[in-house]
Amino acid sequence: MERKKEILELKEKKKAIILAHNYQISEIQEIADFVGDSLELAKKASELKNFKVIIFCGVKFMAETAKILSPEKKVIIPEIDAGCPLADMADYKSVIEMKKKYPDAWVISYVNTNADVKAITDVCCTSGNAEKVVRNVPAKKIIFLPDKNLSWYVKQKVPEKEIIPWNGYCYVHKKFKVEEVKRAKEKYSDAEIIVHPECDPEIQQLADGIYSTSGMLKKVKISNSKRFIIGTEEGLIYRLKKENPEKEFYSLGFPKICYDMKKITLEKVKRALKEEKYEIILEEEIIEKARKSLERMLQYV
Repeated sequence: MERKKEILELKEKKKAIILAHNYQISEIQEIADFVGDSLELAKKASELKNFKVIIFCGVKFMAETAKILSPEKKVIIPEIDAGCPLADMADYKSVIEMKKKYPDAWVISYVNTNADVKAITDVCCTSGNAEKVVRNVPAKKIIFLPDKNLSWYVKQKVPEKEIIPWNGYCYVHKKFKVEEVKRAKEKYSDAEIIVHPECDPEIQQLADGIYSTSGMLKKVKISNSKRFIIGTEEGLIYRLKKENPEKEFYSLGFPKICYDMKKITLEKVKRALKEEKYEIILEEEIIEKARKSLERMLQYV
């Protein structure tokens, strides 16, 4: 409690705001001003005019996205080594080579990409709007990166487009197994099984629904079901339970953990506020080009 009090006092003093991703530990979600998915938080950061310092509790590409949309603000990530292996699978040089190989294709990048890759992207998307973006862009051929499972999901929804998938994946969602879905169906026959589109295709095919984290939060609120099996990083379950105390939530199989997300602790948030490190610094040219790919997304949803 003492550390929480210190953080809140420092936050007031620095005129800072704390943003936390849905996968953060419960203590971080509790001290955050806003909790959401990566793009929701980045957009929230750009809307808040009274704060000059943003403490972004998530992984690095998310803090970069906040900086891209709010270049005038100081964006701090409490742990600089909180990375995303999925984002790192699509590196700048390899994407340039792919663009040369398919010069008539549009590059659509999942928001889970690093800033330099967003800067060479035609348009970004989220897991929630990927289908709409792919369907509506004026291109028949799409290089979709970096997640091959999200790419597969989109291909089922938009079969008329040629989609060239990147061979990337989220190691957390890759851990969900068919046997876990079958066991969950047997044990909780009345439950809805909802999974993230970063899960393997065979998991998606067995689920009752496929949603982004924000989509899961909305789905649960409107559903008549009282019990849910959740196929995404275990941190979301804390928020699901908090917002829907009358409903039951279980991880699909054993809880799947993103270890990079869990690197941020209350002590590190306190240090970030006190010392204002680690600051996200991006070149102006990267910011400008990457912002265009994010803003263009709104044209197609």
